[in-house]
Parts: sequence; structure tokens; C-alpha cells
Amino acid sequence: MQYDFNANEILQMAEQLERNGAEFYRKSMEKIQDPAGKKLLLNLAEMEDEHEKTFASLRLKLTADEKAQTVFDPEGESVRYLKALADSKVFFEKTIDTDSMEGILKEAITAEKDSILFYLGLKDVVPEALGKDRVDVVIKEEMSHINLLTRELKALKKG
Repeated sequence: MQYDFNANEILQMAEQLERNGAEFYRKSMEKIQDPAGKKLLLNLAEMEDEHEKTFASLRLKLTADEKAQTVFDPEGESVRYLKALADSKVFFEKTIDTDSMEGILKEAITAEKDSILFYLGLKDVVPEALGKDRVDVVIKEEMSHINLLTRELKALKKG
């Protein structure tokens, strides 16, 4: 079955991805003893929280047409589908080494790359008037996360 997403649904997925990222960083923080590592992970979680707020704000500004259902869905199946789709794309549950900062940083880099790909696709369905430029800001922020994570990983390997 072909499913066309409206802007509201796309932004719901983006919010879920950001929640997943924040949760990943906070859970990883519990496994790390190093105070500097804990602080880095907390900062990353807070960045994901801010991204979620950005997308929620964009969603509040959508028109009725942009929120209109594209399929008949009296049981609310689309919301469950969207959550499952978002959960399976970035920061999803899998076996990773969260006992080491190196494992966490490597997984985070991969997840940030995946999120950039998602946001590049998302950008095409967000109208200019509703913050398309904000998606660019989030993409740049995700890129800065990759740079930060890569620097931290290199420093850890040298350390």
C-alpha cells in the first residue's frame, strides 16, 4: 500500500527521532563512570531535546490542509506506524557496546549520519513558509555533532 505522508506526520517522525537520540545518550550516560564522558553525553541529549522542540514548534504552525489525513484511519494506525518507522531508522534498539565511551561514540556517529539523511529527505516536504530553513539549521547542527563526536573519539583513542 502506498502511503503519502503529510507535513504533520513527517514532523511527528522527526520529533520521535530526536526523542530516541536523547534517550540513547541518557541511557549511555548511566554506563559511563568518567565525569567528562557523562557531561558530553548529557550535552548531546540536551541538543536532541532542543531539536525535538524545534520540530514541535513547526508542527504547531501547520495549516489544517497540512495536517489532513492522506488515508482513512479511524483506528489511529498511522500514529503507531509512524512511531515504528521512526524507531527503526535512527537510534533504534540494537546490540551495541554502551559500556565503553568508544562504542557509544561510534554508534552515535552512525546514528547522527542516519539522522542527516532523514532530515535531507524531510526538507523536501517542509514548505518554505513553515520553516524549511530550520531543517537546514538542524542538519548543520547534526553535522556539528558528527564533528564533535569524531573529535571526542580521536581524543579518546589517543588518550
